[in-house]
Amino acid sequence: MNLNSKTYFLNFRDRHPPTFSAMSAGRTAVWHTLAGVTIGLGLWYLHWRWTASLNADALTFSIAVASAETAAFLGTLLFFFDIWREQDTPQSPPPERRADAGLDGEGSINVDLFITTFDEGVEVVEPTIKDALDLAVPSAASLSIFVLDDGHQPGMPDLAKRYDVEYLARSTNRGFKAGNLRNAIMQTRGDFVVICDADTSLFPSFLENTLGYFRDPKVAWVQTPHWFYDIPDVQPWSSGSLVPNGWLGALSSRILSLFAGKRGYGADPFLSDPTVFFDVIQRRRNRNSASFCCGAGSIHRREAVLANALGRQAKHVRQVFPKGTGQSGRHQLRACELQPFAYHVSEDILTSIHLHREGWKSVYHPQVEARMLSPWSIKAWAMQRLKYAGGTYDIMINDNPIFGRGMSIWARLHYAATFWSYLSVLWLPILLFAPVLSLLTGLAPVEAYSAEFFWHLLPLLLVNELALHISCKGYDTHGGRALAASALPIQLRAIYQVLRGEKPTFPATPKVPGKRRELRYAKPALVSLSIMAAAATWGSYATWTGIPGYSLSLLVVNLFWLAWNSLALMRVVQMSLWSPPNLAGSYSTLIPSTTKSIGGVRAEPS
Repeated sequence: MNLNSKTYFLNFRDRHPPTFSAMSAGRTAVWHTLAGVTIGLGLWYLHWRWTASLNADALTFSIAVASAETAAFLGTLLFFFDIWREQDTPQSPPPERRADAGLDGEGSINVDLFITTFDEGVEVVEPTIKDALDLAVPSAASLSIFVLDDGHQPGMPDLAKRYDVEYLARSTNRGFKAGNLRNAIMQTRGDFVVICDADTSLFPSFLENTLGYFRDPKVAWVQTPHWFYDIPDVQPWSSGSLVPNGWLGALSSRILSLFAGKRGYGADPFLSDPTVFFDVIQRRRNRNSASFCCGAGSIHRREAVLANALGRQAKHVRQVFPKGTGQSGRHQLRACELQPFAYHVSEDILTSIHLHREGWKSVYHPQVEARMLSPWSIKAWAMQRLKYAGGTYDIMINDNPIFGRGMSIWARLHYAATFWSYLSVLWLPILLFAPVLSLLTGLAPVEAYSAEFFWHLLPLLLVNELALHISCKGYDTHGGRALAASALPIQLRAIYQVLRGEKPTFPATPKVPGKRRELRYAKPALVSLSIMAAAATWGSYATWTGIPGYSLSLLVVNLFWLAWNSLALMRVVQMSLWSPPNLAGSYSTLIPSTTKSIGGVRAEPS
């Protein structure tokens, strides 16, 4: 590439953030109607599946598929509850006095801005510092900026000194990012703490648009959307070596556009666009004060995180030092390290759980207030997915918020929706490979692919797609399904490690593009695709030659689902084959096309 891989992101700095409009009352009514019809059709379908369609000749196979379908339908119910309606918290102007924010004393409202860094270079952190210095600070507030260097990167102290911001480092990496934040919060005095990753460049309006929510003294944190401004855009089919030059290349491009339904290739290769997660899921969890913290781009009330940490520390002291051990209270507290942010690979969501249990509120601010960098290599994508999955499974097993006291039933259901989506690792393989087994053996998971089968299934699939399209504001939801299939081996590895008692690791996501194609991450998908191709070939041959048990209906139905599943698995192969284009030449012409609002334009879930 012509541009330095360490500063590739500078080529995207002119992109403008999306704006997210609220869901209209009319659209909400249509969504609720379609959701109700989907639920009714789903119950009707499952009743038929369990009472009238099980295949007695392959009962174990049939029950396994019906069970997987039932689990998937339960996930749909939880997801529908999760996104049922929007209810944004009314935005207020920044507090004018400390008392307006529930703070004691006189003077200014002190805000500390923490820029956490581990293995990122100064070229990544410098734009973050510059943008932090450009923040518009409300008149009643004062701002202090700190670089929290946990990796002792060369040049980082000089960088902080050059911009006259504070520099904090520590001798160990205990607790990783959460420990880094603890080290800083114990040395600072801000009433509120803004958390930024090394690549989180805040917009000037951040404080003006978030501090006002803290007029409610029970609000512990405010989370803003993540916007990855460097997501690769579409490259025309005619670029690179995909098609020949001249008239033949132009014709090939037209044909590819017609059959693929896209004007090019390479857009969002790692399915990083988080629009559905933030503007649909997080935004609608806000109605029950259940949107969880996602780390970067959030601001926290110091009192809340410290009070929560002290409460958890006291509870731990009572467990470790029961009465009669002879330890004094002071020595007991010293023996247990205070953790304002939980020492965990998913410290953000676990800290959210702890605070929600204690009755603290969260607010989701629906508009973008910062820009961030996305994974630009299959290795970075795989590391990020393993960390997310491992952290979620560990919380699910060891600190599950669904059980115990202190959290509303509605908030528990929101967390249950998150956990259930990750538990799909248990039944998704059944749905992915059921067509393979059918085509290899001639056995069907239903008694017959009859008109009755299609009468029960097709209306459910159609109405469910319409419900998703309306509820998700027209955003593309297919990327989320492809992501679930692509990340399946990673999630299986994560749940295996957690069940064995291994603690999830804390790898930092690389902030530079991958320099080579890495097919090793696609090996499970390639093996699966090979098996699917073999099953399709054998099933077609068996049907053509009239082998007993095979029929045209069995072939057509299973080839359809096999093709659908194969397209999902192909995404991880595409990720492995993707390499950054000539940044200096290709993307400079594409930046203007990304300045439109995402509302109504392509977006895929994280």
